[in-house]
Amino acid sequence: MKKTQAISAPQLNNLSPGAFFLDDEEIYQNYLFQDSDQSYLTCHNLVLRQCQLEKVILVKNRLERFEASNVLFDKCDLANTELLGGSFHQVTFRHCKLTGTNFAESYLRDVIFEDCLLDYASFTNTNLKSIAFSNCRLREAEFYDLTWKNLQLKQNDLHGTNWLHTSLAGLDFTTNTFEKIGLSAEQLKGLTVDPAQALVIGASLGLVIA
Repeated sequence: MKKTQAISAPQLNNLSPGAFFLDDEEIYQNYLFQDSDQSYLTCHNLVLRQCQLEKVILVKNRLERFEASNVLFDKCDLANTELLGGSFHQVTFRHCKLTGTNFAESYLRDVIFEDCLLDYASFTNTNLKSIAFSNCRLREAEFYDLTWKNLQLKQNDLHGTNWLHTSLAGLDFTTNTFEKIGLSAEQLKGLTVDPAQALVIGASLGLVIA
């Protein structure tokens, strides 16, 4: 069995409590932010380095050229926020609401999604390296035209997800659930599934299974 590659989680020490605001060109470093609501805003070039955000609400924002490095989002709400073209390195989202969040065309490395709600989230045209989704709900999420390396999927709800034009060689779906899924037939080689999942995939590709 191929050994699972480790994914680096944020290392956070000696954080100072701070007040969080979405300001253009702002750089926050070594802060703990709690119980803030910064929703329905547009912000450019915001940078977070070695920070923890707990119960922070960032609903329906547009964060252009956003950068997060060594950051923990804990119980945060980023529903319907645009993170198009963002950069995420050594970031964990834990117990977060990310319904409809748009990560399209972003770069993610060493990122963990744990116990998160990600229905309708978009990872279209993203570059993923060492990413884990664990116990997340990803119904109708978009993984279209994805570039990835070391993508780990464990005990997620993948119903209705779209993986068209994404190579699936090396992915393991067996611990995940779905009754419908979108895949490209020419990209299926090397995907690991269980027998029930194989039937669902076959039906989605137009096979008549007697």
